[in-house]
Amino acid sequence: MSGTRIASISGLRGVVGDGIDPVVAAEFAAAYASGCEPGPIVVSHDARVSAPVFTPAVIAGIAGTGHDVLVAGATATPTVGILVRELHAVGGVQISASHNPPQYNGIKFFQPRGMVLSPGQGRDVLDRWTRKDFAWAAWNALGSVRTIEGPDEIHLRRVLEIVDVDAIRSRGFTVALDACHGAGGRLGGRLLRELGCTSIVLGGQADGLYEHPPEPTEANLRTFSSVVASVGAAVGFAQDPDADRLAVVDESGRYIGEELTLALAAVRRLRQSKGPIVLNLSTSMVTEELARRAGCRVIRTPVGEINVVEAMLAEEALLGGEGNGGVIDPRVGFVRDSMAGMALILDLLATSDRPLSGWVDSLPRFAMVKDSYPLAADAGATGAIDALWDRIATRFPDARSDRRDGLRLEWADRWVHVRASNTEPIVRVIAEGPDEAASRGLADEVGRLVTGRRDTPR
Repeated sequence: MSGTRIASISGLRGVVGDGIDPVVAAEFAAAYASGCEPGPIVVSHDARVSAPVFTPAVIAGIAGTGHDVLVAGATATPTVGILVRELHAVGGVQISASHNPPQYNGIKFFQPRGMVLSPGQGRDVLDRWTRKDFAWAAWNALGSVRTIEGPDEIHLRRVLEIVDVDAIRSRGFTVALDACHGAGGRLGGRLLRELGCTSIVLGGQADGLYEHPPEPTEANLRTFSSVVASVGAAVGFAQDPDADRLAVVDESGRYIGEELTLALAAVRRLRQSKGPIVLNLSTSMVTEELARRAGCRVIRTPVGEINVVEAMLAEEALLGGEGNGGVIDPRVGFVRDSMAGMALILDLLATSDRPLSGWVDSLPRFAMVKDSYPLAADAGATGAIDALWDRIATRFPDARSDRRDGLRLEWADRWVHVRASNTEPIVRVIAEGPDEAASRGLADEVGRLVTGRRDTPR
């Protein structure tokens, strides 16, 4: 098979039939289960068309190693993490390609604590799969398979516990939800009803028949944004297919995006309590500034959900997340969670008569630009990449430098993060500053150093 497949420490993802197939899925699941302690493993999937083919393969790979399988069906990724912890499972598997187009599918694995695997654990799975080192069970020691009844109940209860349900209900908000025909529509719609909202749910059927490209970007949500305004909704929420990311649209139909999802959640959380906030190195300064104004520490981590979660646990953080619409509230779970994000934003709206647009306009103002550049075939070696970081850092001697994940340079009012992609032969450059001109200039200057050219093609 020579097609598109990414097998990494984060799991497996590829094009169905040309990169990933049921045999690969079964073996990858078996490699994961072979390293788990004795006990049951939760299996779930998003609503992709290929899910009915890949789910039995994953179940077979796990049960074949002697582990019982607890099947949750089409369920949001954050729900899987909660189920693993609550059911005392030794692990969990989500069959999903996240925001990738419909021809993709993939597999994500969980630790017993209900969060994704650490890099070391991921490397162990990848190594076992590469070596075909599977702990197959004998005929009389195979795992059993049973269905989890009401898989959303625990997650729903936890989300409702973190907000003022009566206050939200009293407002009778109209809310539009684009569930993208994914795994989050069932719980998302129910959460809105429990909060007393009049909900208009688009793509609520978990059938994977996407009506637009599934990543919740501004371009992909233009139709949805117009719907939000036309129905008089107080807010529009858009999930990706496995519901761990959340984009926001205000009452006028303005796309607020994913970077500010975490910031809006943080406004509400910081009004409830005080404590550390954890962000990755590429997340906007908006949430960082909010935390500082509240007198709270900010901890930055390398990019990656697990890095944020591990720092949250170590620091007993109030909230954490990433700028891709990923809100992590430890009172609910240790996975990016669109449900927690929706509830916190509605809780914020219920605290005053200020519309969502007013809350957004009150946030600290910064401008972010994101570029990417091809990485030459001979430039991917560690030494060459380190030399590139050296050249860039030398160009900006007055900046604070962080090399935990590529190179991040920071000043009082701006920063730039340049890092090699883990999945593509490209270098990503993200810059943020007080305005578009400052961010654009910083990103372009770093881009010229990355490419060695005077111009900066994007």
